[in-house]
Amino acid sequence: MNDPRTALVLGATGLVGHHLVNELLKDLTYQKVRLLNRRPSGFTDPRIEEHVFDLTSLPESSEWFVADDLFIAFGTTIKKAGSQENFQEIDLDIPLSVALRAQDAGINHCILVSSVGADSSSALFYNRVKGQLEDGLKDAGFESVQIFRPSLLLGKRQEFRLSERIAIILFRFFSNIKDDLFGRYSPMPVPMLATAMVNAARMGLDGHQIYHYREIRNLSRQKL
Repeated sequence: MNDPRTALVLGATGLVGHHLVNELLKDLTYQKVRLLNRRPSGFTDPRIEEHVFDLTSLPESSEWFVADDLFIAFGTTIKKAGSQENFQEIDLDIPLSVALRAQDAGINHCILVSSVGADSSSALFYNRVKGQLEDGLKDAGFESVQIFRPSLLLGKRQEFRLSERIAIILFRFFSNIKDDLFGRYSPMPVPMLATAMVNAARMGLDGHQIYHYREIRNLSRQKL
């Protein structure tokens, strides 16, 4: 997996996406990193190619979707989306549309940030939409779909979320006892998640794999 590679990243301006791009730029295997964002990312590395789109203006040219690995770190919250319909468009319709375009352009490896509890049959709307995206990607024809299901993310967000800050403080207190005390619900440091995602791509894993906290932690420690 040392041949030069191109990454296509959907959602580089979010908490996970920003760390993910930094990890890709550290890895000289990736000689080109293409970004699809809803706003400018601020990255200035010469290997970056960026397309800023609104919800209806993905690149028309199929060449823009030519890459080796597709990373999806794109999403919102129901509160920010304003409605379940908007949330579904952002967290399901757009990522799946990009994935299908990418698969048609020849990408065989898809790496997704999902969420713990994702299940297309869940009674919870959020978990159901996340599960529907996972199922859609599995059915899209990729040779490899690597699904990462973190719980609470540990990282500095641009927006303030009081309930999340309180939960982070509590989780960090108990994590001092044991980092994976809560199993798959253990809080996930974002740099660990980003490293694991890049490692999964570099390893060229085939088939459909799902990773929770302990698997993500172990994958992040792989020396490639």
